[in-house]
Amino acid sequence: MLLDATDSQLVLVDYQSRLMPAIFDGPQVLANAVRLARMAHLMDVPVWGTEQNPEKLGPNSPELRGLCQNTLSKMHFSAVSDGLVDWLRPPARPAGGNARSLPKHLQKPAAPVPERATIVLAGCEAHVCLLQTALELIEQELDVWVVTDACGSRTERNRDAAFDRLAGAGAELVTTEMVAFEWLRSADNPIFRDMHALIK
Repeated sequence: MLLDATDSQLVLVDYQSRLMPAIFDGPQVLANAVRLARMAHLMDVPVWGTEQNPEKLGPNSPELRGLCQNTLSKMHFSAVSDGLVDWLRPPARPAGGNARSLPKHLQKPAAPVPERATIVLAGCEAHVCLLQTALELIEQELDVWVVTDACGSRTERNRDAAFDRLAGAGAELVTTEMVAFEWLRSADNPIFRDMHALIK
């Protein structure tokens, strides 16, 4: 099974100013997160961010924050507990109508909003907020793909333990380049050159 850009949403978890200096290989992790967000924009994939207790840990990187449609401030380690799923699953459109409309029996039903059920997820710390968010998204029956080279923890051991647990729980583990080429599918894609420039 390959990633499909038309079914994907990108969630970037807690790349915060006071946290990132402590993250193992933090600059590369953040660079890959920014790269993912730019790739998502090229492919019209929605991008969401989260910030854990931003009063204490600061905001996400300004560049990253600017690439997100919205950023969820949270206190729970799992962003699901603070309402992330409400952003990922659009509400059903109510049936329209007013006094000048056709009678209800002649109105067309509202078109359903297509759900993007594949969540491409990356963030910090991999063994805490990212892990708990991913596990709860899986419980919500969403397909979770974790971008390993855009995830970090303070130690490699904690990060790798998170990946082991996520794989066992059913998450797909991928890299930034894997996401790019699966979203593209072909070198004939009109945005191939732009995407390739982000990867190089």
